[in-house]
Parts: sequence; structure tokens; C-alpha cells
Amino acid sequence: MEATTKIKKSVLIRQRKEQEKAQQGGASVAKLQNCPTSPRKMRLVVDLIRGVEVEKALNTLKFLNKEAAIRVEKLLVSAIKNWEAKNEGQRVEDSNLVVKEVSVGGGRQNKRMRPAPQGRGYRIRKRSNHVTLIVGSKNDIN
Repeated sequence: MEATTKIKKSVLIRQRKEQEKAQQGGASVAKLQNCPTSPRKMRLVVDLIRGVEVEKALNTLKFLNKEAAIRVEKLLVSAIKNWEAKNEGQRVEDSNLVVKEVSVGGGRQNKRMRPAPQGRGYRIRKRSNHVTLIVGSKNDIN
């Protein structure tokens, strides 16, 4: 009995999320999962574009001399395309799009061993991260 109620709840939650996605207008989201860059290096790039207009952010990322900037630029372009798909009748240039939110969280770590003196081994943590980018028009910023 409990299993069926859990299934019904999960179906209702999924339907509600799909309805929210199908709504016209509003912000659009793009996510990057398990990007093989440390979160600290990614935050340096992401902090430059938070709250900035989309065109200025794209120019900043294009000419930034960091590897993480290439990945964030692709993510920003993806978020813009998602916004265009959501708001079919509007143009990006006319709507004053802004990078509303950008968050970087730690992803999984690959752990490796490096030989060390006297038969020991040092652990190397190869870090990755998750980036979430939200783009919306300047008018509906909270």
C-alpha cells in the first residue's frame, strides 16, 4: 500500500515539474554536470559573469584566457537557446537578457595515488564540478 502511494506522489511531482517547464516566458536553465575542472577554478570564471548582460558576458568569456571559460561560454549559449525555445515570439536582443544566477558545486572526485619517498603513496584528488546557469530578462529579476 505504501509503495503505490509513493509512486503516485512521484508521478504527481514529475507532472508538476513538466508543467512548470512548459510554461511560456520566464527564466531558462542550463546545467553542466561532472566538468573535469576544480570548482575553485570554475568559480573564478563564473564570478565575472554573474548579473551581467548576456552579450557582455559572451564577450568576456570569449576573450578570457582560462580553460573553464570555454565550457561556461558553451553553457551560456545553451541557456540562451533554451530561453529562445521557451519564448518563441521574442528576440534575445530586445528582451535584455541577464545572467540571473550561476552556481558551482563540487562534483565527484577521482582518487589516484602518486609514488612518494620511502615506499609511501600520496593521494591525488582529481576534482570535477557541476555548474547551473539561469538566464532571464532584466525586468523579472527579483
